[in-house]
Amino acid sequence: MFSLKTLSHCMPSVARLVFVGAIGIGVSACSEEKAEVKEVIRPVKVVEIAKAGDTRKLDYSGSVKARTEMNLGFRVAGKITERLVDIGDRVTPGDVLARVDATDYQLAVKTAEANLAAAERSVETADLANRRAEQLFDKSVAPKSQVEQAALSHDQAISQRDAALSALDQAKNQVSYTELKAGQNGIVTSINADTGQVVGSGAAVVTVAVDGEKEVQIAVPENDIAEFKPGKTVKTSFWADNKLLLDGKVREVSGSADQQSRTFAVRVSLPNDPRVLLGMTATIEADISNGASYVSIPLSALAEKDGKQMVWTVDRDTATVHGRDIKVADFTGDGVHVIEGLDAGDLVVAAGTQFMSENLKVKVPNQQSALADTDQTVR
Repeated sequence: MFSLKTLSHCMPSVARLVFVGAIGIGVSACSEEKAEVKEVIRPVKVVEIAKAGDTRKLDYSGSVKARTEMNLGFRVAGKITERLVDIGDRVTPGDVLARVDATDYQLAVKTAEANLAAAERSVETADLANRRAEQLFDKSVAPKSQVEQAALSHDQAISQRDAALSALDQAKNQVSYTELKAGQNGIVTSINADTGQVVGSGAAVVTVAVDGEKEVQIAVPENDIAEFKPGKTVKTSFWADNKLLLDGKVREVSGSADQQSRTFAVRVSLPNDPRVLLGMTATIEADISNGASYVSIPLSALAEKDGKQMVWTVDRDTATVHGRDIKVADFTGDGVHVIEGLDAGDLVVAAGTQFMSENLKVKVPNQQSALADTDQTVR
């Protein structure tokens, strides 16, 4: 048993322990209270949604061509003996571009001339016989049938002479066809056959781009071909000169798609401008209806909750984030097209969506920074 003296000696120590413990509990309570009062504010990167446009732009590349390109070939078969033009040469009507061997055709002309001479002699003979028969008939020496037969022979000789004359003209034409001549002003763009080569009639030998209207041919996929109608005005720019901008018009749309590329050929007429040269690379830009308006956000801004696609938007007044369900139209290389759920001016968290929670306080960049990160509406 403790004595009163012993107890009196112990009391101060126990009191001191209780006092120290009370102080410790008080300090701990104050720390917890301060921890609860301290609020986490997370900085975020945001994008501001731009106004959805009513139109979007389509652009396709093509090359400048002459509206009319002539693939010229000989009208007769033969061996090419001479080529008189090169690629890039300018030609005028009547210029000889190439020649084939005309020996056989010249011989055909001589044969036709001989046949014509023989036919003319036959006509003279038949004419003499016809007149003599008429004289004998007038003297009642020859019968009427003999006169009629002589007249028929004379008519037949005349027909044979006319046929021989036509054959001679054809033979002369064949000789003239051994020279390939230009029919219009233009420039040679390609050579498809050369000296020493045997070509058939009609085979393309020289291609000439006719002077005059130029155009751009582009290939349009089937999902956009409905937007290109003859007469539609489009913008044309050129890779060689970014200051050269022209208004073109759709002139022709192919009636069927190419079997390999599955695209439609579209020809766009250009106004006459000396700065536009054949072969230049051109870009055709057309404004088309957007159909359903949509906005674009970065892929990093897309989140998912309970199996639904969503984004985190920032309330400008309270600087807090809130989840919002959206409807995605499609995914592109530039981001995500959103068709429902976002309006112009909304601030969307662009990165770190996994750290977001409802009503979380965030630090929003200043307006200038936010606008710098703005993802423009796809047109």
